[in-house]
Amino acid sequence: MTNTEIIICSDVDELNRKAAEQFVALARQAIAARGRFAVALAGGSTPKGLYSLLATGEFSEQIAWQQVHLFWGDERCVAPDHAESNFRMVKESLLAKIPIPSENVHRMAGELAPLAAAAAYERELKEFFSPLEKNLPRFDLLLLGLGEDGHTASLFPGSSALNESARLVAPSYVEKLDAHRLTLTLPVINHGAQISFLVAGKSKASIVTEILRRETGGYPAARIQPARGQVTWFITQDAAGDLAMS
Repeated sequence: MTNTEIIICSDVDELNRKAAEQFVALARQAIAARGRFAVALAGGSTPKGLYSLLATGEFSEQIAWQQVHLFWGDERCVAPDHAESNFRMVKESLLAKIPIPSENVHRMAGELAPLAAAAAYERELKEFFSPLEKNLPRFDLLLLGLGEDGHTASLFPGSSALNESARLVAPSYVEKLDAHRLTLTLPVINHGAQISFLVAGKSKASIVTEILRRETGGYPAARIQPARGQVTWFITQDAAGDLAMS
């Protein structure tokens, strides 16, 4: 059964700080136990604030970046220097400011054809996490966002990627955006040790309430239910809606 923790924060600054503190604590634990810390990063504006905070001396100096390996939970099918690239956002907000070895940065090759890029990233995951546990990589931490439509990573309602059970990484065509993306699949996400949602903004209040009150299981984010992992929701007070009063 999924162990879920809900942390309601007064604003985005508090959310970023609490998420950064969790990142530091998990990094220390993983490095002490296994000699490395494997993280899957999220795109979007809310995670960007966290990355910028992690890049500051206050947090960066607490992290042994030589033992940290950064992966991506999803990516747009664009070049790495494209304005919409999740990699570019992370590079500008975090990578360019920390002493992490280039070989520890495992980006999705969004510039390749979607199927080829997904296959290449799957091979990289299999090599890095070898031997796989139950044929799946086990991340120490996966960071996720939440869309107003209930999507997370690039697992959108109605997407074929949402029901992918054989692949570790899948191409995902988002019809309403007329855009191709790459995403980790649900089995990979649900095999993670720690999954942390970062959710901010009043526009997310309705979907957050529906998912966390278990009013519907139909949204992609509602299907994040690891069998033996921890799920933490970092939510700003305006995004928490009615949850903040319960």
